[in-house]
Formats: sequence, C-alpha cells, structure tokens
Amino acid sequence: MARKFFVGGNFKMNPTTVESKRALLKALNEATLDPEVEVVIAPPSLYLIPVISELRKDVGVAAQNCHPKSAGAYTGEISAVQLHDAGIPYVILGHSERRALFHETSELVAEKTKSAVEVGLTVILCVGELLEERESGKTTEVVEAQLGEVVKLLDPSKWKQIVVAYEPVWAIGTGKVATPDQAQETHHAIRAYLAKEVSQEVAENTRIIYGGSVNASNCAQLSVQPDIDGFLVGGASLKPEFVQIVNTKLAAAKSSS
Repeated sequence: MARKFFVGGNFKMNPTTVESKRALLKALNEATLDPEVEVVIAPPSLYLIPVISELRKDVGVAAQNCHPKSAGAYTGEISAVQLHDAGIPYVILGHSERRALFHETSELVAEKTKSAVEVGLTVILCVGELLEERESGKTTEVVEAQLGEVVKLLDPSKWKQIVVAYEPVWAIGTGKVATPDQAQETHHAIRAYLAKEVSQEVAENTRIIYGGSVNASNCAQLSVQPDIDGFLVGGASLKPEFVQIVNTKLAAAKSSS
C-alpha cells in the first residue's frame, strides 16, 4: 500500500495576535487542498483548542510539544493525556529547537514519544544533524542515534503512530535546503535503519517527511524522491504558499496529464 503524503505546518511561536491567527485559518479554510494529502498544522499551545473549533475538519491539529508524565507538579507543561482529552490528535516531538534551546536529549524525546503513542497520539518525530556533523560525514550516525532511543522504548506495533521528520538543522530557517539527492539519501538510510532495527513492514509503512526551509519553489523536486513522503514546513506554513506545498503532487499530476 502506498504511503499517504503528509504535510505539516509548524507555526512555532507565531502568529502573535488572535487576528493574525484568524486570518491564517480563514485562508486555509477557503483553500482548495489535495484530498489525498494528510494536512496538519501546529499552532502555539494557547491557540490549540480555538483552532480545532475554527479549522476545517479535513485538516488536523498538532501540539508542538508535550511532557512525558501524565500529570503532576510540572508548571508550564502539557501532558499527552491532556492533549488527547482535548481532542488534539498529533504532537511534534524532538524538534531541533527543542533539543538545542531547551536541552532536550534523545532519551527524553523517546520518553515523550512513548507517552504520546500510548494514549493514542500520532507523533511527528524530528531528527537531524548539525552542519559540522553533515560536513564530517556523520549524518547517518547522528540520525540513527536519535532514532535508536525511540526504538529501545517503543513496541513495534506503535510505529504506525509515528511520522519521522528528517530536518537537517543547518537547513532550518536558513534558506539552505538539502538537495533532493541529499534528502533522499538520508531518508533511504532512515528506512533501512527501521528495517534492520524494527521490521521491514515498519520500514515500508512509516512515512518519512522532509523539513528545512521547504517552500513552494523547492518542494516539487523533493516530492518526487521515492523515500520522501511529505514535508514539515516552518516559515512557509504562515504564508499562502503553504497551500501550494500541500498541492505539490496534485499540481504535478495536472501538468503531466
């Protein structure tokens, strides 16, 4: 069975006002979106519940983080249990900004991932290397180490709730993008790793999406790579071009017919 194309929009700590949030949602609600693509947006936690009520039903909503514990004295945190209870079906975990700015280790990301899938959430699990790691030829080693902590904790049956997002850190918000060949090479390595460490079935069915300065001008070339199953979009998810990215496959099909 073909893997369903997946496009996520990570709003990060944007927008800054309720009015700009409403404008974003209005544009998305009125857009024509490829029905064959699974589309998810991740607004700031403050807006999660209002967004669910205002957003079209064929677009999913993700939190940008969660705590590994279900409840307790963790001021400022949100648990996977609470997200599930509030009707939030997705969560982004392991983003490089969480790893770098908030010192999240791969072990912690794995604990969060286990907590999230156990209550029924789908996890967009981010992995990726620094520029110096890419230049020293350690990309595969770094990505496998990040994934390895999750492999240790997760029952193989839970991988159906995982979407792996490969995001080279050097390409996030920099305007630099991995070439289609570079991205495909790493996506293929991730799939091979899952086949070896989990199962061939998991490797074939897990969607591996690319993130890192994805925009309307570079998504088409990336989307045709055999192991790239979609995108996790940052800054461009706040712009009209997000719809173009969602419709990448649809536009390619129309142009070839």
